[in-house]
Amino acid sequence: MLVGPSGCGKTTTLKMINRLIEPTSGTITIGGVDARSLPAHELRRGIGYVIQQTGLFPHKTIEANIATVPRLIGWDKARIRSRVEELVDLLGLDRALLGRYPPELSGGQQQRVGVARALAADPPVLLMDEPYSAVDPIVRARLQDELLALQARVGKTIVLVTHDIDEAIKLGDRIALLNIGGVLEQYDTPDQLLAHPAGDFVRAFLGADTGLKRLNLLSVADVRLVDGPLVTTADPVELVRRVSEAHGTDWAVVVDGRRLIGWVSTHQVNGASRVAELDPSPFRAVVHTDTPLRSALEGILNSQTQVAVVTDEAGDYLGLVDIEAISAGVRP
Repeated sequence: MLVGPSGCGKTTTLKMINRLIEPTSGTITIGGVDARSLPAHELRRGIGYVIQQTGLFPHKTIEANIATVPRLIGWDKARIRSRVEELVDLLGLDRALLGRYPPELSGGQQQRVGVARALAADPPVLLMDEPYSAVDPIVRARLQDELLALQARVGKTIVLVTHDIDEAIKLGDRIALLNIGGVLEQYDTPDQLLAHPAGDFVRAFLGADTGLKRLNLLSVADVRLVDGPLVTTADPVELVRRVSEAHGTDWAVVVDGRRLIGWVSTHQVNGASRVAELDPSPFRAVVHTDTPLRSALEGILNSQTQVAVVTDEAGDYLGLVDIEAISAGVRP
C-alpha cells in the first residue's frame, strides 16, 4: 500500500513501476529484472493497471474491454473467450453483462470489470490507483473484501495507492507512508505501523484511535484465553456454585466432554442433582481463534455474560476471552 496526503508522490511512484513516468535515478526491479531493461510496451503487458473511475472504453462491450490485452498480444478467439468467462465468474459478474457497455453498469460492477481487464493476461503484478474512490462506502467495503478474497485465490503482487489509512490497514501486507515531496516516513506492516509509529507525522496521520484500528488486525489467537468457570454435564450441580464463586461470576460454562453446550446460572441449580438436568442458555458471543478482535469485542459488549466463548470448528470449547484480555492484546 502506498498511502499519504495529496502531493506526496503516491501515483507518481506507481507510474514509475510501469514507466508511464520514467525514473530519473535509482532502479525498479520486477522479479529481479530492471524494469528499464525491457521495452516499455513489453513491460506494461506484464503489469495489470486499475485506475480511478475504472478507465473502461465506453464504446466497447464489457467482453471487449476485458479482452483488450489478450487481443493485443495475439491470443486466439477461443482462448480469449474462455479467459473472459473465467474472470467474470471469478469476480462475481453475470455473464449476461458481457454484451453490455460500461455506462449500463453500476459503479461497483464497472470496478470489477476494471480488475478483470487488468488480470486478463494473467500478469504477475497488479497496480491499482485509488480504485475505490468513486464508489459509495458500502460498495467500497464490499469491493475491498472481494479484493482480499481474490488475492487469496490468484496470489498476485499488488501495489495499491490510497489516501485512506483505514483502507491501507485493511488491505495491506506492507504500508509505505509518504509525506509531501515523496519523503518516506515509515515502511512497515499495518500492525507495526499502528503499534510503533515512527514519528509525529505518522502518529497524526494514523489518528487517535490506533488501538481500535488494531482490533481489526489482531485475532482471538493473539490474546490469552482463560478456562473460566467450567463444568461438564456429568458434574454435580454444587460444582456450578463453587466454580462460579472462584471466578467471581454467577454463571458457569457447560460442556459435554469438550463440546460447548451453553451456560447456566447459579440461580438454576436448586432442585437438581446433576448439571445434565439443567437447561443451559446459548452464549451470544461464540468466536473462533481467527475471529478479529473487533468482532469479539462487539460480541462481548452485547453479551449477558460479558465474555466471548472460543470454540474450534468442531464446536469444542477452547476458553474465554474478555475485555481485559483484548485490552492487553492490543497494548503495544
